[in-house]
Amino acid sequence: MVAPLSRFGLFVFLVFVFFGCPVDSFSQGSTQPSDKTENLDKTKKMDVPWTAVQDDMRVKFDESTPGIVYVETNGERIRIDTTKKSVERLAYAPKPEVAEEKPANGAPAVAQEESAYDFDKGDEPYDYRLINVPTPKSVPKGSWNIGFTHRFTQPVHPLSESGKNLIGLDSFGVASFGVTYGITDKLSVTAYRSPLCQRGLCRTIEVGVAYSFLEQDKESRWALSAYGSMEGNENFTQEYTYNLQARLSFRASKRIYLFFSPAVHLNSNGQGRFDPRANEFFPPATVANSFHLPTNGASYGFGTSVLITPNLLALFEFTPRTGFMLGSVLPVRGPGFTVTGFRNVSEPESGFGIQRNIGKHSFSLTFTNTQTTTTSRYNSSNLVYPPQRFVIGFNLARRF
Repeated sequence: MVAPLSRFGLFVFLVFVFFGCPVDSFSQGSTQPSDKTENLDKTKKMDVPWTAVQDDMRVKFDESTPGIVYVETNGERIRIDTTKKSVERLAYAPKPEVAEEKPANGAPAVAQEESAYDFDKGDEPYDYRLINVPTPKSVPKGSWNIGFTHRFTQPVHPLSESGKNLIGLDSFGVASFGVTYGITDKLSVTAYRSPLCQRGLCRTIEVGVAYSFLEQDKESRWALSAYGSMEGNENFTQEYTYNLQARLSFRASKRIYLFFSPAVHLNSNGQGRFDPRANEFFPPATVANSFHLPTNGASYGFGTSVLITPNLLALFEFTPRTGFMLGSVLPVRGPGFTVTGFRNVSEPESGFGIQRNIGKHSFSLTFTNTQTTTTSRYNSSNLVYPPQRFVIGFNLARRF
């Protein structure tokens, strides 16, 4: 019998209660003779690891003999037989400490543990767009990926004005919707509709195809995909724009991802659709007939996402542009209030936000200076807001 009755005695007591043994067997000690040497040999043969119950107490269950429990504490080893309702003390020989294994170069071995920030292919923590900038997130074969964006109109700043309208939530909103389907693990197709470009409601539909060359996972830092699309206004019936885009991502650390999505936009101002018209002014501004914005454009979307937790991400992006830049064409007036020229005012897209992932859902609260979200239009602020003037919005995504 083990004395005094301390944490060890309490543990033995609980073992007996758990296995349905009468409590008085604890006080009677061992009722069966045993060979201590044989019992010690049994404990040496067991492969079941010891479990630490307290800092000074370890427990092991004998899987080869049901009902046998071994307990070590304070330099003693005890064998509990719940079948025979016996407790006995065994000879105790502590195991020699095993020297830490070291590789040939003498450096200590480092265990490769699974990180909460690791993921398999197809389970990247970021979404198919940061805020507006597209990402190379992979599309598994046979999966349907739904995306929904919403952007309000009134900027959050200054709060003295937006506060009356619930920081802009009462203002006019622009909603867009899209779906992406994985034909194979590398090839996918997309259809997307957004009602807005700049001159009123364009009702733009974009259809595209993407091919993934590299996919990120816990062992690969890089992801790369190519995307080509065609946009058509008035529900894909006129004024077409053609996009070619590369989407690159680099995993800088367990928590930090960097993105770069350069693109060319062909015919983005085709038919002079964003050029000024002479009859838009009074008296008619004939100088408008000689003012033309570039026909094609290019954009260079940069961004980053930082994992605050495995399911909570901070987002930031910025998109410089060249060539045609969506904005507002303002008249330059001379004597007599006549129009003598024009100037194009345009602001690059920028934004930040926070993303929350729940299973196959993701939700992002966004702050950006544009409402346009198609590939050729997201890069500029259709509201012509500078980067410090953001409108509130959100992105929703779901994979089926």
